[in-house]
Amino acid sequence: QVQLVESGGGLVQPGGSLRVSCSASGSINRVNDMGWYRQAPGKQRELVAVITRGSYTNYADSVKGRFTISRDNIKNMVYLQMNSLKAEDTAVYYCHANIFSSADWSTRGYWGQGTQITVSS
Repeated sequence: QVQLVESGGGLVQPGGSLRVSCSASGSINRVNDMGWYRQAPGKQRELVAVITRGSYTNYADSVKGRFTISRDNIKNMVYLQMNSLKAEDTAVYYCHANIFSSADWSTRGYWGQGTQITVSS
């Protein structure tokens, strides 16, 4: 099986910085696109940032210039560095990855369990 585990969430003051990490493990043959999504209370889950295996990136307009996504293909990890955080960034952040698994020799999307990020003074 394949698992995604996030770490690094928490409480941060407005204007502060935080980095979250996500590790993919299990029966992995190849990790393709990886990304971060978030879901605030009462809102739909939305894309924050995505990175291809070749490190091409795309960001939601609301986080451009403040957040940076990166990955380590050797460790099967993806990171999200968040700077100049705002109250409206408060949400549960989820890691997502499209993974070709050696368990069933197929590619599908996997989700982490989510990590809470709260931006408040």
